[in-house]
Order: sequence, then C-alpha cells, then structure tokens
Amino acid sequence: MYDITTFGEILIDFTWQGVNAEGQTLFAQNPGGAPANVAVAAAKLGGHTAFIGKAGNDMHGNFLKSVLEKEKVETKGMTLDDAYFTTLAFVNVGENGERSFSFARKPGADTRIEKEEIDIEILDKTQIFHVGSLSLTEQPARDTTLYAIRRAKDKGSIISYDPNYRASLWKDEKTAKTQMRSLIPYVDIMKISDEETELLTGKVSPEEAAAVLFQKGIKIAVITLGSKGAYLYCKEGGVHIPGFVSKVVDTNGAGDSFWGGFLYCISKSGKKPDQFTMEELKGYVRFGNAVASICVEKKGAIPAMPEMEKVKERMES
Repeated sequence: MYDITTFGEILIDFTWQGVNAEGQTLFAQNPGGAPANVAVAAAKLGGHTAFIGKAGNDMHGNFLKSVLEKEKVETKGMTLDDAYFTTLAFVNVGENGERSFSFARKPGADTRIEKEEIDIEILDKTQIFHVGSLSLTEQPARDTTLYAIRRAKDKGSIISYDPNYRASLWKDEKTAKTQMRSLIPYVDIMKISDEETELLTGKVSPEEAAAVLFQKGIKIAVITLGSKGAYLYCKEGGVHIPGFVSKVVDTNGAGDSFWGGFLYCISKSGKKPDQFTMEELKGYVRFGNAVASICVEKKGAIPAMPEMEKVKERMES
C-alpha cells in the first residue's frame, strides 16, 4: 500500500532570478506541479508516496522523473510521451514573495493523459488519492481525472483535493468555477487558499467558505491563510490555527508543502476522515504550518521541502 498517491501535472517552474551583467533576464529550472510537490513533501517526511501523470519524453520530462526518483517517490505511474512537450511555467516572484505565472502549455503533455495510461496497480493500493484542478482544464486529462477519482473511491481510498486556480489556463472564470467545483461530490478532504474561497464556494470569508464545503459533503476542509496559518472545519466546527514566523524568500510550493504535511499525518493515523477529533486535526494543521514555514525560506518548491527533523525543530521553537 502507498500512503499517498498524487495525480496531475508535473512541470518545470522557470523562476525569475534577476538579470545578468548584460541585462538579460535569468530563470532557474525548478521541478514543480502541485500534485508532484505534494508527493515529494510527504515523501521527505517519511511517507510512502507515488505520482501518476505525464510529461514529455524530453530533457525536462526526464529531469522531472529523475527528481521524483531521487526523492523516493514511486514513478511507475509517470509516463513520458514522445508526442508532446513537458509543460513549462515561467514564475515571477515579487519583493513580498508572491508569484505570477506565464505558461507554455499548448498543449502540455500533462493534459494528454488517457485513462488507459493510469497505472491501476498503484491506484488500487493507495490509502489517500490526491488530485489538483489543472488536470481539469483540457481533455482528455479531465475525463481521466474523473475516472481515477471514481476508481480510487470505489477501492476505499480517501479522496483529497486541492484546486489550484490559474486564470490563464481557463477559457473564462465561469468555466473554471464549473469544472473546479465538479469534483467536490467525490472528495473527503479539501484544501483551498483564501484567494479561492469565492471561486469554489461563492463565499469570501474563510469561515463561511469552509462551512459551505462541509455542507456539500467535505468531511475536513482547510483554508490556508498565508503567514496567518489556516482555518480548519470539521464535524466539531471551525477553528483558526496560527502559522509560524518565517523569513519568506519564495512562496512557491508553500500550499503544497502544507498539504503534504497534513496528508502525511492523516495517512499515518489509520483513521477515516469522519473519525478525527478537532484536537487531532488541529495538531495536523499545526504540523502542516510548520512544514510550509520552512519551505518558504528557500527558493523553488521541491528543493525547499523539509525533512522531519527540521519540522520537529520548528514546532518546538
């Protein structure tokens, strides 16, 4: 059994590094893609994780696969396709650490994954199955996502969902809302950022948004609030859990590192989502906050994911 299997995009984040002496803009090649980030985050903490997805059979795709293998993430379910290029994301990081994106994805290999390419030996043996929303932007990846979620749910997996809104990848906001909300009926555990509350629930405040998700059947809802921590909602109600103080260098991967830490705790508990107490979940959110607070202190997403020892030190500080 795998503790956590993630499905969706894996790509290259070319992150802005300033300019050289000739005035040319410099970008650093970083492995990325939210589902891949989550798999690595949990693996770095000691989880047994796998990734299912597609990249191009090119220098970038081979690099990405080697990174996952180095981080001890199972890659049997990762396909490298000769026909399509690996998706590239050019990321500009502002002075406050916040990001803006420009994608080279017309189409990217991640959007071309077919359900016949899903490794069911992995899919059928995972405690938690986690997906994002970028795989919903185009076909055939959209139908493949739904197929994988339904199959995993039928096999008893806990379904985790972290919608990741990137406006430039959607036809319009209405389409994004429809597709991103379409997975909610299948989901047990869900995370959204405070910037996505209205898009996913029609409510602006984290408290109202989390309550709406719970009413729609989500058993554990978490709204991330950046440096302010996160808001948790479960069967016992809602509560805000403060974050940790950090020296922010790059927020890329912050939410993914948080969720990787949170899902790691869930996977090691041996419990179903409706069996947790508020106190248990508060501890898991605090753990995720600690993971994220370390991640943002380095550049890149996957290269910044911390190991368990560092997280324990942060929680004790």
